[in-house]
Amino acid sequence: MHDGGVDTYTHGHADAVLQSHRWRTVENSAGYLLPHLRAGLDVLDVGCGPGTITVDLARRVAPGRVLGLDVVEAPLGEARDLAAREEVVVEFAVGDTYALDLPDDSFDVVHAHQVLQHLTDPVAALREMARVCRPGGLLAVRDVDYAATTWFPDDEGLTRWLDLYRAVARRNDAEPDAGRRLRAWAHAAGLRDHTASASTYCYASDAERRWWGDSWAGRATASSFAEQAVSYGLATADELAGVAAAWQRWAAADDGWLGMLHGELLVRVG
Repeated sequence: MHDGGVDTYTHGHADAVLQSHRWRTVENSAGYLLPHLRAGLDVLDVGCGPGTITVDLARRVAPGRVLGLDVVEAPLGEARDLAAREEVVVEFAVGDTYALDLPDDSFDVVHAHQVLQHLTDPVAALREMARVCRPGGLLAVRDVDYAATTWFPDDEGLTRWLDLYRAVARRNDAEPDAGRRLRAWAHAAGLRDHTASASTYCYASDAERRWWGDSWAGRATASSFAEQAVSYGLATADELAGVAAAWQRWAAADDGWLGMLHGELLVRVG
C-alpha cells in the first residue's frame, strides 16, 4: 500500500516542459515496446502528459481501447486536441497512479514513460499498474538516469544544472537516477518475469541542440523546477539565470553534443 504521501512533480507543466514532451513518440521513447504492439490490444498510458505517445500507441493498436491518465488536468486538453486532429480514438482522464479507478485485469499493456522517477513510492505504483494489467499482459516502464547524462563541451553551468536538478528531485523524495533502479523496484513489487534494456536520447544537430537548449533554458528560469530550487534554498534566481545561459552556450556550440541514458523494463504480468 502507498503511504499516502503527496508526490511533487519536479518539472511542472510550463510550456518549456511540454515543449520537450510534445516531441515524444513510440518510436523515439518506447522502441522497446514497439515489437509487442498489435491491432486490438487495450492500452493504459500512465502519466500521459500532452498525449503524443498515447495517440501514437492508439494509432498502432486500433481498434483497441487506449486510455491516457495524468495526475492533473493541465496537459489533457492539448492531448484531446491532438487526438482529434489525428482522428485517433483515445480517452484521457485524470487519475491517481497509486489508486487507479479501474478494475483488475483491464488492459493488455500498461505503459509509463518518465513517471516512476517522480514518485515517492514507485514500488506501490508498479503493483497498482500490474493489478490492472491482464494475465500474460505487459507492463512497460522507461525512466531516465540523470547521473548518466553527459555532454560536450564541458561547462560548469551544466554541471551545476545536473547537481541542482538531482538535489531538487531528491528534496521532493523522488529518484532522478531511476533508470538503473527499475529492476530493483520491480523485484520489490513482486514482479520478476521481466526484460531489462537501455536506450538513449542524443541531441547533436543544430536543430536538436537549439530545441533542447531552449527547453532547458526556459525550465531553468520559469518552471516548477526553478520555483522549487529557489524555495528549497538550493539556488538563487541569479544562479538559475547562469544555468539558463549555460544551456544557451551549449546550444550555440558547433560541436555541442548531449546524451541521456534511459533504463527500460518490460514486465510479463502473471
